[in-house]
Formats: sequence, C-alpha cells, structure tokens
Amino acid sequence: METTYLGQGIKKLGFGLMRLPKDGEAIDVEQVKAMVDRFLAAGFTYFDTAWAYAGSEDAIRQALVERYPRERFQIATKNAAWIGCKTREEAIAQFDTSLRQTGAGYFDFYLLHNLGESRTEVFDKFDLWSWVQEKKREGLIRHVGFSFHSTPEELDAILSRHPEMEFVQLQINYADWENPAVQSRACYEVARKHGKPIVIMEPVKGGLLANPPEAVGEIFRQADPKASNASWAVRFAASLDGVITVLSGMSNLEQMEDNLSYMKDFVSLSDAERETLRLAQEALSRIPLIPCTACNYCAKVCPNAIGISGAFTAMNYLTLYGNKEIALSQENWLVGGHGRKSASQCVKCGKCEQVCPQHIAIRQELEKVTAALGV
Repeated sequence: METTYLGQGIKKLGFGLMRLPKDGEAIDVEQVKAMVDRFLAAGFTYFDTAWAYAGSEDAIRQALVERYPRERFQIATKNAAWIGCKTREEAIAQFDTSLRQTGAGYFDFYLLHNLGESRTEVFDKFDLWSWVQEKKREGLIRHVGFSFHSTPEELDAILSRHPEMEFVQLQINYADWENPAVQSRACYEVARKHGKPIVIMEPVKGGLLANPPEAVGEIFRQADPKASNASWAVRFAASLDGVITVLSGMSNLEQMEDNLSYMKDFVSLSDAERETLRLAQEALSRIPLIPCTACNYCAKVCPNAIGISGAFTAMNYLTLYGNKEIALSQENWLVGGHGRKSASQCVKCGKCEQVCPQHIAIRQELEKVTAALGV
C-alpha cells in the first residue's frame, strides 16, 4: 500500500538516519550502503536526515546520492536554528551546509527542526517561515514542514499562524498515545484537524518498544509468536490515517530486514490486532509510575528552578524500560537542556507539593530520582 500525499507515492516506511551503524566512533558507511541497497530494492524511497545528526548527511551522500539516480529517492533534512545561531545568516547557512554535505541538489522535504517552547521563537525571530518559501520558489525545496515536540495547544497555534506548512513530523507510538508528557494522540488530532499529512518519528520510542516491559511482550507473544515487538509498534503508527511515512531509525541490517518483512506489503492492523495493542497499552498503564502530567505548576513556585517534571519523566522511563542510559538522556534534555537544576539540588521547601494537582509527594520522589539516576 502507498499513500500519495504531496503528489508523490511513498511507501509507509522511511529510513531514519539518526542512529546509523558505527565502526568505532565513525559511521560505518559500507554497512549503510548495504542497508540503502536493501531498502531501495524493496521499493522504499524516503530517507530522513538532519543538519544536527553528526555525520549523517555525509554518510547518506556516500551511500545513496553518489550511487543512485536522484529520481530514485526522496531526502528530508532539517534546520535547527536554535542550535548556536545568533543571526539569521547563521541559521540560513545550515541549509547550504546540508546541500553540500548531502550533495542532493535539492530537498524533497525540508523541515524546521524540533519546534516547541522557546525553540519556536528562534524561527520566528529569524523569519525562517518566509525564507523556506523562497527556497521552495527557487526549486531547492519541494515540500516544507516542521518537526515538533511540545503540546497540542502550541501545535494548533503554529498551524493556525502558518497554514502554508505542508506537513508535520510528530512523535507517535502506542506507549505515548495517551502519555500526558508527550500527548501523541492529541497532537495527531490537531494535525488532522488542520488537514496536514504526518510523518511519524519515534514509532519504536528510540528502540525501547523493541524490548518493552515483560507484561507487554507476553501479550504480543500470545497474539503472534512470530511477530517482533518492533513490528507491533511500527504497524500501529503506519495504520493511522493521514500518514505519509513512518520513520524507523535502523542501526543494522537485522533491524532493516525485520522492518521490511512486515512493511514491504503493508497491511493495516486488523480488529484483533488493535485489541492486542489496546491490551498492551492497558498493561503499560498498570505499571506504577509517578503520576506527573507535566503541567509544571511546580516549576512556577520552585525557588531553586528544579526540573521536576523532566526528572519524573526520566524516572518513569527507567521504571518502564529498565534502561538507565535512555533515562539519563531524557533527564539531560528535559532538565539541563531546559535550563533547570537536577533533583539532587532540591531544598525540600515543599512549595511544589502545595500546588501539585496530582498530589504527588514531590520531595520524596525527587530523592528516589537522585538515588536511581545519580542526578
């Protein structure tokens, strides 16, 4: 099955180039070549990279652009103006760098990267909205959109201000569908309300859903012993209406072959399979987590600027998936990356607990975060 949004037929699996295989510290270009060959041979054409993915644009130039006719594939890349850009000229320079690094000549899909919160303000300040339209008129960009990590309310505001955006890229997976910190379903519904086609990222939640909690894995095994855990996650995302493609950040040929096995001739979820996923979501919901909804009322009253909701999200990652490395990366981004202090710097004044709608014992939970994550 194919969708034909934006005037092109694109199969529902895209090759995410964020987690490419490594040979030591460098990207293993020879293995990437083998993966590219296999991907194209199976009829897939969508490749997703970004200026901010170290080495990725260079690798895809060598593995894809220099080895295949340009009409055989689509390339998407992104502009992260909020990373170190002090002027509009510096932000625009990312585009020229991407053109040079990929050698693509033009980009089929060009995204303003990771909108949400203060990051959106940078794109507004530099008026990159009108600039990308100029590049589109010049033929250097075919389709313009943005990737997004924030609230459905903010997504609605951006799409209302910028109806010229042709598509959005959203984090959507069955674990985050009703997650109050991510709100996958609500963001998806906003994009649909605005009539925007969707590219899905993180369908396997950075690989975590390839190894879900045991209770979830058992539900999948009972339903289909031969299906991989990742297949349930990717097919959940690909079965949603209005989806251009689902990006999978494949790191080796084994992952590639697994994805191709069920996506080459993609079939949407059956009613029985939807019920299996509903049971999996219920199993996830029964795992005892810190019931933080990221409303951040606590942040407004905390005298020491502790990243409370970010710390709790990281702790919930650890509880769900048992992966400390991923939990720490969440803490690093959601706390330090947002200018907040770590859990260990809590002064235990209790002001946060007085305003928490969920009545969380915040001071006690922050102690657990520090003990478990060492932050």
